[in-house]
Amino acid sequence: MNQSRIVLDGGPLTRGDVVAIATATVELELGATARTRIAAAAELISRVAAAGEPVYGVTTGFGSLESVRIPDDRLSELQLNIVRSHAVGVGDPLPREVVRGMMGLLAASLSRGHSGVRVEIVEVLIALLNAGVTPVVPSRGSVGASGDLAPLAHLALVVIGEGEAITATGERVDGAAALRLVGVDPIALGPKEGLALLNGTHLMAAIGALALTEADHLYAAAQIAAAMSVDALLGSSVPFDPRLHALRNRAEQQAVAARLLELMDGSEMRDSHRDCERVQDAYTLRCIPQVLGAFGEALAYVDRAIEPEFGAVTDNPLLFVEDGDVLSGGNFHGQPLSLPLDVLTIAVQELAAFSERRIFRLMDGRSGDPHSLPPFLIADPGTKSGLMIAQYMAASLVAEGAVLSHPAGVGSLPTSAGQEDFNSMGATAGLQALQVLALARRVVAVELIAAAQGFDLRRPLRSGPLLEEQYGRVRELSPPLVEDRSQAAEFEAVAEAIRQGRFR
Repeated sequence: MNQSRIVLDGGPLTRGDVVAIATATVELELGATARTRIAAAAELISRVAAAGEPVYGVTTGFGSLESVRIPDDRLSELQLNIVRSHAVGVGDPLPREVVRGMMGLLAASLSRGHSGVRVEIVEVLIALLNAGVTPVVPSRGSVGASGDLAPLAHLALVVIGEGEAITATGERVDGAAALRLVGVDPIALGPKEGLALLNGTHLMAAIGALALTEADHLYAAAQIAAAMSVDALLGSSVPFDPRLHALRNRAEQQAVAARLLELMDGSEMRDSHRDCERVQDAYTLRCIPQVLGAFGEALAYVDRAIEPEFGAVTDNPLLFVEDGDVLSGGNFHGQPLSLPLDVLTIAVQELAAFSERRIFRLMDGRSGDPHSLPPFLIADPGTKSGLMIAQYMAASLVAEGAVLSHPAGVGSLPTSAGQEDFNSMGATAGLQALQVLALARRVVAVELIAAAQGFDLRRPLRSGPLLEEQYGRVRELSPPLVEDRSQAAEFEAVAEAIRQGRFR
């Protein structure tokens, strides 16, 4: 992204915008149109509060306490108490990028002028983001309906000068000190402002943006790794013939097959076995377009499902200034995010399992095939173990990913005395997606290193120029294995390169 500033003016963000905010590569500014909309909605909520009409979360309690009428002189106390009482998250803090993405999406949602907050609320969020000051938000506690209440409450604590934050230099400070760093006083919350800060799908959506981007990078690396493995194993390129794939009429399958042929074009390894007697390769070589194409289709679905959230307003109740109405609904429900995040996790796990089977095949030098590589990809097997245990490690990651791939959304539990009787568990789905992505990156990293070792063992034959270029990228991070050594740091380095999108 080339832009250095994003103006929040009520319009939708793109996934690229959310990722740029999350990774601190842009600054935010509140636009004039948004200021006008915010002020008009704040004025409407002030009139509603003054009139004493029963409006959920403004003049009443929350959740199953929605029938409890709050006295006029305690309306501000109501908003302060919802922030404090809901800040009950536990577990390790969320990654900085996730919290920043959540803050950016919250600020954008509030800027659309349907939430009833004052301009100052949005300004303090923007000030914290621009200064690199990030609230400390525990990772566990959201059921993904009434929004991401507990995580957003910890974020909101900093807005009122409580809680904790991490500065741009990594120092952990209390909320009041965090606000001093950006030249802002703690906010005294007005009617509905505490509720508006807490109600919303912003954690789920932030994870969705970041996880999708990581999945895009993983998809590219997985196709490269698969092509390298096919070449190193002297696999056939016949199964990638476009005529085959045209008959199934699946665009992404056809695209993967075309990429594989492009990557392998000019390969001496491929040409060396054109006249061999092998009729068919194993599924993990022969069916790469079908399996990885299905992964690409899943990514496209998840992208379509999550993208609308970047332009949404998801708190409750919502204000419609033109009509003078305040409507109570359920836009905070995370089901539209929970389901695609579960799908993403399952798809990533399948990709990792598919990769691990090729790693196994690269290692298996005792198959009786005269063209097989040395056992465990080492020139002196027996005395040396080579990459033997790397396959064990990949298998362990796949096994762990299988446990984490149980869909979170099927485990709904009721909350708030049954008033909130069906929850999405979307935050759990998102956290699982991030965990499985981290595991899958490491599996594909092992395949890249193993396939590169296969290239070395096929010398003097060379692959085509595109795959040789990818081989070089692997070797920048992991030298050829001649003598046994610990490669743990090398696997991590290649996995991080995948996360950064360096294998394209």
